Amino acid sequence: MRGDLDTVAEPCTVEVAMEVLGGRWKLAILRKLLDGTHRFGELKRAMGGITQRMLTRQLREMEEDGLVTRTVYREVPPKVEYSLTETGRSLEEITRLLDAWGRWYLDHRRPVTPR
Repeated sequence: MRGDLDTVAEPCTVEVAMEVLGGRWKLAILRKLLDGTHRFGELKRAMGGITQRMLTRQLREMEEDGLVTRTVYREVPPKVEYSLTETGRSLEEITRLLDAWGRWYLDHRRPVTPR
């Protein structure tokens, strides 16, 4: 977890969750990893639109926060796989609920009327 959260006397727990899970891609990566272990290239293709640099950054942050495990296989070419830790798996219900809400929202949102 980021150092600034460790120095706050009484952190707001919602802020802690947002610090760990915030950003455009982390929950999408988490959702994909709930299906099982994936290589970097598989994750990049599944994210559709994420840059290699951003995916690397998000995975590193998730690894630092204890959500993801990175396994490097010493072979040529090198093989790297990502999987969820127990802490990452603890977010499964939340991720599924957000996915369901996102589907509901898309089905029920009102069209924007031009002004």
